[in-house]
Amino acid sequence: MRFEEVYDRWTEHRLTQQEAADLLSVSERQFRRQCRRYENDGVDGLIDLRLGQVSARRAPVDEVLRLVNQYRDRYSGWTVKHFYSKYREREQPRSYNFVRLALQQAESSPRRSDAARIGANGNASHSSA
Repeated sequence: MRFEEVYDRWTEHRLTQQEAADLLSVSERQFRRQCRRYENDGVDGLIDLRLGQVSARRAPVDEVLRLVNQYRDRYSGWTVKHFYSKYREREQPRSYNFVRLALQQAESSPRRSDAARIGANGNASHSSA
């Protein structure tokens, strides 16, 4: 149910604040906040202003590019695990998952399923059933 419908029913005293909040799956306090914003700004007041904002913790683009270029230029063919150990020694402390995802998004390193199929000699392993 849309907020406007619930709000109208609440203003007509057909719903309590708790019932209206339950219909919208929010707390009673959050319903009161939304009512105040709706009364002041209309439907535009209900828009979440956090949407579209970049996280303050997000890695700078130049750092991600430097990481990807370093892997492509000097460490191509290394597993992400080995590259991460070298990267951690020289660069800012980022998580292994950050490095892995950055390389996968840039399609510089193979995904785990591809790496698992490739044997030690570099040939794809085939299992006979």
